Amino acid sequence: MLSEPRAGRLAAWGNALIAHMVSPDDAAVAIVGEDAVHRVEGLPGEAAPVGLTLALGRLRALGAVGLRIALPAPGHPLGLSGPPEFNARALEAEEAVICEGAALGLVPEVYEAGPEGDVHVEVVWHCLPVREAPP
Repeated sequence: MLSEPRAGRLAAWGNALIAHMVSPDDAAVAIVGEDAVHRVEGLPGEAAPVGLTLALGRLRALGAVGLRIALPAPGHPLGLSGPPEFNARALEAEEAVICEGAALGLVPEVYEAGPEGDVHVEVVWHCLPVREAPP
């Protein structure tokens, strides 16, 4: 079975949305995939976690012109440019998405519940400030 990082789906479909190639709802459905739900926490202008459709639109309104994936590993922080708090979370998750033009980054936190064979997966993307610099 092919398994891609969630950050890859978010970056790919988020870029398709930014390029006006897909609708916000289609992008959100594709990003969620087989997971139950994805939410974004810490998004500027939002007091509580929001759904992907709203979050992607808000990121675009905040100036995001593209999304790029970061797949860091201990000793090899591929794609990260700081600050340390963001880098630490991304290293722990082993994936992140950087919003070009908005100085924001998203790091997933995955929650699983349920018995084997019937696992319910929820993802919370933590939105944090990042440095706008080449990794």
